[in-house]
Amino acid sequence: MNKNSKIYIAGHAGMVGSAIVRKLGELGYHNLLLKTHKELDLTDKTATRAFFEKHQPEFVFLAAAKVGGILANDTYRAEFIHDNLAIQTNVIHESYRVGVERLMFLGSSCIYPRDCPQPIKEEYLLTGALELTNRPYAVAKIAGIEMCWSYNRQYGTKSIAVMPTNMYGLGDNYHPQNSHVLPALIRRVHQAKIDNSPTIEIWGSGKPLREFLYADDMAEACVYMMNLSPNEYEKIIGDELNEPPLINLGSGWEYSIKELAQAICKTIGYEGELIFDTSKPDGTPRKLLDCSRLSRIGWRARTTLDEGLKITYMDFNKSLY
Repeated sequence: MNKNSKIYIAGHAGMVGSAIVRKLGELGYHNLLLKTHKELDLTDKTATRAFFEKHQPEFVFLAAAKVGGILANDTYRAEFIHDNLAIQTNVIHESYRVGVERLMFLGSSCIYPRDCPQPIKEEYLLTGALELTNRPYAVAKIAGIEMCWSYNRQYGTKSIAVMPTNMYGLGDNYHPQNSHVLPALIRRVHQAKIDNSPTIEIWGSGKPLREFLYADDMAEACVYMMNLSPNEYEKIIGDELNEPPLINLGSGWEYSIKELAQAICKTIGYEGELIFDTSKPDGTPRKLLDCSRLSRIGWRARTTLDEGLKITYMDFNKSLY
């Protein structure tokens, strides 16, 4: 990408998309195409086609998606599979039609089998059963990977599928029911401190292990990959016949849910007791991505959990006013 390249960031208002926009802005990219959901409904095929035909983007970051935590995934199963399939189908197809040079499809580590060997390598895709609580979302994202791969093979497009681990950071969703575990805990611990509550109840045993990646680190990695030389970029696209254009994106640092909750309590200054409700589901026991492919092309995460939590909590406080 050069500084004048026409770059479309689908989903720029969300945590992932806004982080990519910030990183592009920091690096001097100024020709950014940004449309809110109200301005452009990407589930609408006709509207998406009209947008691409009018604006003719050269590069696309596909960060638009319907997302949520374990409760949202399990409650809104139909919306999670329908909306995500529609968004990615429309954007990937229209990118092909107008000749987009490179497209990056952002997915999730939940695409991998529930009981995957750890750390999780890209080659483990479709080798076992998915976690049931987020299966509709995972199936949609797997379809997006297959779509990138199929269009690359049939039409010679240059699409890659990047699978980030659990992310957090500026602009996260702190909804009490529909958010992911880290922002949900920030909201609950913050409220417990205000209310002087002696305890906080947390779903599950607290034992599952999770990897967390600060969103601005994720954005740095995405822009870095989009700017790789043709030879290095082709290494991600991989063998057209045997290997999907898939690459993991993680920090390499994992924590139990209990350790995460304790770190959030420390950041916020809450000293009450954590109570774990073992009658509630834990979800996948462990999810640590093997990011050796990414490290081989020269990128590693830099922001520690403690650093990221401090920035994220300040952002949460700003969101209250």
